[in-house]
This record gives sequence, structure tokens and C-alpha cells, in this order.
Amino acid sequence: MRGGGEPPALGTPAASAAVPNRGMLTLSIMLANIMQGLDNTILNVALPHIQGSLSTSQDQIAWALTSYIVCAAVMMPLTGWLAGRFGIKPVFLICIGAFTTASALCGLASSLTELVIFRALQGMAGAGLIPLSQATLLRINPPERHGTAMAIFGTGTVMGPMMGPVLGGWFTEYYSWRWVFYINLPVGLLCMLGVLLFMRRNPNPRSEAFDFFGFISLSLAIGAFQLMLDRGTAKEWFSSLEICIEATIAGLGFYLFIVHTVTTSGPSFLNRELLKSANFVAGTLMMFAVGLIMTGCLALLPMMLQHLMHYPAFTTGLVTAPRGLGVMIAMFLVGPLINRVDNRLIILVGFLLTAVSMWQMTQFSLHMGPGPVVVSGLLQGFGLGCTFVPLNIMALSTLPRHIMTQGTALRSLMRNLGGSIGISVMMANLAGNTQTVHSRLVEHLRPDNPLAQAPFLPAPFSLTTPSGLAALNAEVTRQAAMVGYINDFQLMMIAALLTLPLLLFLREPRRIPPPLPPIATAAADD
Repeated sequence: MRGGGEPPALGTPAASAAVPNRGMLTLSIMLANIMQGLDNTILNVALPHIQGSLSTSQDQIAWALTSYIVCAAVMMPLTGWLAGRFGIKPVFLICIGAFTTASALCGLASSLTELVIFRALQGMAGAGLIPLSQATLLRINPPERHGTAMAIFGTGTVMGPMMGPVLGGWFTEYYSWRWVFYINLPVGLLCMLGVLLFMRRNPNPRSEAFDFFGFISLSLAIGAFQLMLDRGTAKEWFSSLEICIEATIAGLGFYLFIVHTVTTSGPSFLNRELLKSANFVAGTLMMFAVGLIMTGCLALLPMMLQHLMHYPAFTTGLVTAPRGLGVMIAMFLVGPLINRVDNRLIILVGFLLTAVSMWQMTQFSLHMGPGPVVVSGLLQGFGLGCTFVPLNIMALSTLPRHIMTQGTALRSLMRNLGGSIGISVMMANLAGNTQTVHSRLVEHLRPDNPLAQAPFLPAPFSLTTPSGLAALNAEVTRQAAMVGYINDFQLMMIAALLTLPLLLFLREPRRIPPPLPPIATAAADD
């Protein structure tokens, strides 16, 4: 029993109601939430400029995206243990400080190696911002205000990705790509100051066991596998000793993780009870597909628009921003339908709309205007937005409360892995298809081909002059790359459609009817 002078535990209604400066703390938390969400999309528009500035190839510059996503994915489960062990406030401050410092280092990077390393550090630090923000909002608000708190949290979560492409394009075009990282400095400092001044330290941190062997073996496996995917194209895959070594390390890491998970009697990084829920397994696989499609498109589109269609960076940001708007509209519309319509139907509609948007993207051409990009982005964002909330509800509804945190962390890990693997696979597929189509097109550019002569081959193209050959090769490369992008969009459309059979394994959670008013209850008893 507590003494009369001892304050109530943080998280109880009395403590939540007594939290001073709740508004300022909420603002500080939301700034951290927006900053992390902003970094998920702000870099995509700047990638072509960074590629030219650092003199890297198209597949290499994608490492700046995948390093961040992978490190954020593997560190997210560890964040919960650290917060429980040392308290939310110190871990939150370290995450914000490290994220801000890594952002400054990314802006100062002078080579691709430096950028990838600093982005990895940024991802490790940013992994804790979203879960710690959500946990803090729930702790400082009484239970009756949790719905409002999560609505505020969701608004910040959506605002960041929506603002990212526009701000990234604006900074890149009118200032420098380095400002997409420097923008985090004032925001990060304000967050740290707010958390330092307004957040109370948890007086009762708890020490829970953590499966470090499982964590390390899985992290090693994921890191080696991602490195193999990122470098496979440049190293000609398994003809390279490096790729063979990375594949061996990845296989060994996954093997040790699986054996350890199955045989351990202590705490396990992957709780075996999670695999007993068909809803959780199917929903997590579907979330993997969502991450693949969403992140893959965000990585490919800015490059296509800037490299092939010569869009300025700011225009690229504007035409890709409606995807975030579609997500926001879908989440507002889906919310009221969750308890009225079968969630599987909402998910089905979402994936079908996503597949339709990908089909529309396979109709892209070098002569189109920005309209098709805007329409397909809005439709795809709406489709994916329809899947987020219902998938979370259905995947987590059948889990016992004591493994809910592990389930949430694993779903975040799988969504991020879907994004990083999707980027690597799409970039490798793009490079291979571009080379193949280029060689096929060049076969027909021969002096004995009448269509390769004037007037069918207008200036500045020519088969007889060096400048004409250079112009012709550049146009062939451009056409081949467009075919490569279309093939990638088609591959993502197929991924969306192949995900649909997983709906058969989902079961609608049992809904508890609302209690009857006293008069109705009495009438029912009579």
C-alpha cells in the first residue's frame, strides 16, 4: 500500500490527470513523431541529386534508404526493453539526440559510404521515436482520453510522410539536398528541450529478460541478407565470393535464430505463441506486402520522374505528395466502418485498389503529363490506407495480452523488411531489365535497317556521326529504363494480387455488443 505522501504511479488515472504541462509535452512528442515520419519520405525526392553529387550508380544510392529501414527494423524491439529497463525519458532523450546528430552527419557526408553509415545510425536512433511517442501519450492521458490521444498521434504520423516529398523537393531544388537532413536540427533540439523540461522520469523502471542471442542472430541474418541484395547486381551475384559469404552468414544467422527459438526454455525474441495465431501470421505477411509496395513505389517514382522525364525536384515532390493525402483520407473514412463492416472486405477493397493503381502505373509513358502520376498515387495511397487499421485489428485481435507488445514489434519489423527488400529487389530488377531491353533495341539500329535512316531517324540522331550515336544511345537508354520501371510496377501489382489468398486465413474478431440501457435491460428480463 502506498504512503499518504507518495505520488500515484504514472499511468494511473490520478497520475495522468495530474500531469503538468501536458499540452507542451504533447507538442514535443508530436514534433518527434513528425520528424521521424518526415525522414521516411523526404529523402526519396532528393536521391537523384545525391546520386549526382556523390557520383554513385542508381542501385548504390538506394543503400541510403535500405540502411535506414533495416537498422530501424532490427532496433525497434530492443527499444521497448531499454525503455522498461532505464525508463522512457532517458531513452527518449538519447534517441532524439542521436537522431539529430546523425541527421547533421548525413548532411555533412562527402561519400556514399559515409552517407550509408550515418543513415544506419539515424535509423537505429529513429527506431524508438514512434513507439516511445505512442507510449508516452498513453501514459500522460487518462483512459477516457486515449482515443483523442491516439487521434492526435495518428495525425502526426500521417503529416510527416505527406509533407516529406514537398519539403524534400523544395529544399533540393532551391537550396541543397543536404538541407533534407539539416531540417531535423532545429526540430530535434526543440524536441529534446521539451522532453527534458516537461516529461517526468518513470520512478519504477522494470527489468525484464531479453533474448539477446535471438536478437543478435536475427540482426546478423537480416543485415547480411540485405547486404547481399544491395550488392548482388554490381557483384554479379553468386559468381562473387563476397555474395557467397554474405549468403552463408545470412543462412547461418537464420538457422541459429530458428533453432534457438524452437529449443530455448527461457525468453525468446520470437514468442512461439505468436505463430499459433493464423490471424497474426497472415496479417503480418500482408503487412510485409504493404511495406514492399509502398516503399518500393516511393523509391522508384522520384527517380523515374527526374531521370527520364526531367521533372524538377520540387515538381516531383508535388506530384508524389497525393499518395500521403490518399492514406489520410482512407484512414478517416475507414475508422467509422471498422465496427460496421467485415474488416476482411475493407482489406480486400484496399488491396484491389492498390493493384488497380499499379496497373495504371504500367501504362506510364515518356510522353505523359503529371496527371496519371497524381491519380495513381492518390488511388494507391487510398488503397493502402484502407489496409492499415483493419490489418492491425485482425492480426492483433487474437493475441493474448502478455504477447501483444512482441506482436506489434514483429509486425513493424516485417513491414520495414518488406520495404527494404522491396527496394533492393526492384532496383536489381530495374538494372537487369534496362540492360536487357537496351540490348534488344540496339539490335535493330543497323545501317541496313531502313527505319534507322532519315527521314525516320530525325536529327540529332544518326548512325554515322559520333554526336548522333551518343544522342541515339541516350534515347535508347531512356526508353529501356522506362520499360524497366514499368516491369517493376507490374511486379508490384502481381505482389498485391498474390497477397489476396491470405485473406482466407483471417477470421473476423468477435465483436462484443454494447451494453443495453437499464430500461431495455429491464424489458428484456420481463
